[in-house]
Amino acid sequence: MKEIKSKYNNQLSEVEKALLKKNILASIDKTSKKKKHFGKALSIAFVLILFVSGFFWYQNRTQESSIADVVSASKNLNVNDSDKVVLILGSGENLKIDPNNKSINYSNTGQKITLGNSKEVNQETSKNNKTVYNTLLVPFGERTKINLSDGSTVWLNSGSKMVYPAVFNGDRREVYLEGEAIFDVAHNKYHPFIVMSQDQEIEVLGTVFGVTSYADESTINTVLKSGSVQISYKNETSSGHLDKMKITPGTKASYDKNNKSIFSEKVNVDHYFSWRDGVFVFKKNDLKHIMKRISRYYNKNILIEDETLSSESFSGYLDLNEDIESVLKNIKASTNMNYSFKGNSIIIN
Repeated sequence: MKEIKSKYNNQLSEVEKALLKKNILASIDKTSKKKKHFGKALSIAFVLILFVSGFFWYQNRTQESSIADVVSASKNLNVNDSDKVVLILGSGENLKIDPNNKSINYSNTGQKITLGNSKEVNQETSKNNKTVYNTLLVPFGERTKINLSDGSTVWLNSGSKMVYPAVFNGDRREVYLEGEAIFDVAHNKYHPFIVMSQDQEIEVLGTVFGVTSYADESTINTVLKSGSVQISYKNETSSGHLDKMKITPGTKASYDKNNKSIFSEKVNVDHYFSWRDGVFVFKKNDLKHIMKRISRYYNKNILIEDETLSSESFSGYLDLNEDIESVLKNIKASTNMNYSFKGNSIIIN
């Protein structure tokens, strides 16, 4: 029995294990009202996960999965579990990306991945006629660039996660984003490119745009540089995406997750894309917003003790190739703030 457990657990990726656990618990929940000994059933469920996972794995692998299934199963993956960018293949293999060259390039078949300048990894792009999905985790303090199998390029900022297929086979080229990214989408009028996030979907044919969709922020922002996009916002009163907006180049569309409002405004797009080149450009932004972005970029905990400073505005150019203390000195020179270091934290007062 121990040999069986080891064999099948090794065949399961972390995403597949999570899906398996979710399916078993859902099955128990449906019958719990008919059984008095729920605790015993739950214990049996975890034994099943350990010892007969191979059977359920086989059953699960023969069913069609979607990107939504993979996103749901990987929702507990923490981008900060590693201090390096991590690529998780459909097989469950974890690849840590060289911090000196964090580019990731897929062949047009999706079967070959080049990490940095030379390291090559091969993978299957489908199993039992099912699409294989990869997951990219970018911890705070890191950035990366990825060239997808369709020719699209994505730059991911600190604290971001993206789920995507090894190769795009369906009518829609779907990816899921949590965090911040800039997309340069390869044009294909027959296969729209879809960026999914917690509360919205963006549909494009070929264009350049940026998305900021962090779980701990109340607003999702979409900024368009070229082409056109249609954004569908989730409406909690319906399972569909009923609220839609089309935007033109030079426009930022914002969705407030708290009051479900949508609004747009003309902006200087380059300010929102500048992080890709190691620069932050702010124009009358409050310190709370600025410190949150700096915190992610440098992977430092920043606490504003004096709340009156949170709303103080700052305009300027910050060179992110400098160390964090140099960046803070530049902000201090234009504001009333002071700062001090306490362990891995920075105190603003």
